[in-house]
This record gives sequence, structure tokens and C-alpha cells, in this order.
Amino acid sequence: MAKTPAKQNRQPGIEAKMDPAPEYIKDSYLGAQKLKDKVALITGGDSGIGRAVGIHFAREGADIAIVYLNEDVDAEDTKKHIEAEGRKCLLIKGDVKKAAFCKKAVANTVAKLGKLNILVNNAGMQLPQKDPKAINEKQLEDTFRTNIFAYFHFANEALEYLNEGDCIINTTSVTAYRSSPNLVDYSSTKGAITSFTRSLATNVVKKKIRVNAVAPGPVWTPLIVATFDEEKIKSFGSETAMKRAGQPSELAPAYVFLASDDASFITGQVIHVNGGEVVNG
Repeated sequence: MAKTPAKQNRQPGIEAKMDPAPEYIKDSYLGAQKLKDKVALITGGDSGIGRAVGIHFAREGADIAIVYLNEDVDAEDTKKHIEAEGRKCLLIKGDVKKAAFCKKAVANTVAKLGKLNILVNNAGMQLPQKDPKAINEKQLEDTFRTNIFAYFHFANEALEYLNEGDCIINTTSVTAYRSSPNLVDYSSTKGAITSFTRSLATNVVKKKIRVNAVAPGPVWTPLIVATFDEEKIKSFGSETAMKRAGQPSELAPAYVFLASDDASFITGQVIHVNGGEVVNG
């Protein structure tokens, strides 16, 4: 089994500065070639959940294209982890808020890696605001363009290349299913992602392409330390039944399942990985 690079050899990107460092894959995780020779495109794949998904997919035999905004060090670190699994990794830098970039990223993936079998829409942003009136027009537009518009753009372009048995996996959130008073715009986009997943699934089912989603609860990622204050970070995840935040390594296997033939009779569904919070839908 391939080993991911030792943490002490990592360069100081955002993830390397987190204390404790996120766990991307458990030492006990054994790949079974569930995604042998597949090609996956993962947005927001340079860190957090996206990085964990990329590493798991690679251990299952897939080549990976990573879309990221500007964290070059973290992206290169992710590439090293994926290549340590013996798979190819293509890094694509750009802004998912721009439709033209989304289209170019998909085309570049196919051109460099030969095909596309799995799209993971995962890139996201959040800017907490206690008062909804503090959400200005720019924040509102940036959040929606990043969190849901980009999902449309990537999916529409990917469907030009996906074939029978291929799939799209979207990252929604527990905030789509219960209130999040300081994340009104963010939770709104996550609700949109859930509906997008269901509607797109029924639209493309005739092509035998599956569309599903994962709804994480609180997960220890750079997005948390970049957007919450110190007090919130200290208590992050304590509201779950398990009284802790999840690790990216605990999310990624759900994506592996949905991407594999094990989920061949599942579409339009959401898997909730949230530490024990009961939600409907």
C-alpha cells in the first residue's frame, strides 16, 4: 500500500499551519481498486475535504485533476500525496466564479488525462455575518457564484464528456437542513446545491449518469480557521452528538462509495456525515 508523504516534510501552506493538522486518510484505509483507471476532477481539491477525496480516489486507482484558487503550496502538497499513491495529478489554478474558467478546466482535464468519469463539485466559501444586513452585494454574489453557479458550470461542461456509469458528486452541508444564523448566504447556497443535486439527477438518469451529494457536518478544514474567530474555533464541533468535529478522512469514504459501482442504484441522494445530527432528507 502506498504511503502518503510524511507530515514533517510538508511545506508551510495553510493546512500545515493548522493545529492539530487535519487527517486526510487513515493508515488503516486499504484501497480496493474501486476506481481503477478512472479520471476524477475535484474542485477545491487543494485542501480539506477535497484533498482527502483526491487521496482516497488515488488509492482506489484513479487519476486526479485538482482545481484550486490560489493556494499553490497546498495544491503542490496535495499533488505529492496523490502521486505517492502511484497516480497522476493535474493542478488547475483559477477562479471558479468565472464560467469560462470552469469550461476550460474540464476541457484541460480531458486533454491531459484522456477522459473524465467523476466530477466532484466541492469548492466553497463562507463569510460569517451576525447581521444579514452586513452581507453586502459583493459577498452575496461571490458566495453564490462560488458555491452554486460554479457547480452548474462544471456539471454542464462535464456532461459533454461523462458516459454511462459515470457520476457527479456535490458537496452540500448540514446547514442546508437546519438553521445557521451566522451563515445565511452560505447555507442558502447549500440548500440550492441539495435541490440542484436532486433535479440534475432526474434530468440525466436517462443517460445512466448518477448525481449525488455528501452533506458534511462540522469538519476540521482550513475554511474553518480562515473564517471563524478563536472562540468559535475552540468549540468547533462540540454541538454534535459525538462532541467533536470530523476529520476530512472521515468524509472521503462517502465520496468513494458514491463514485464507485457499489452505488450503482443510488442517484439524487445525499449522504449525511455529521457526527450524529439527525436530519430529514
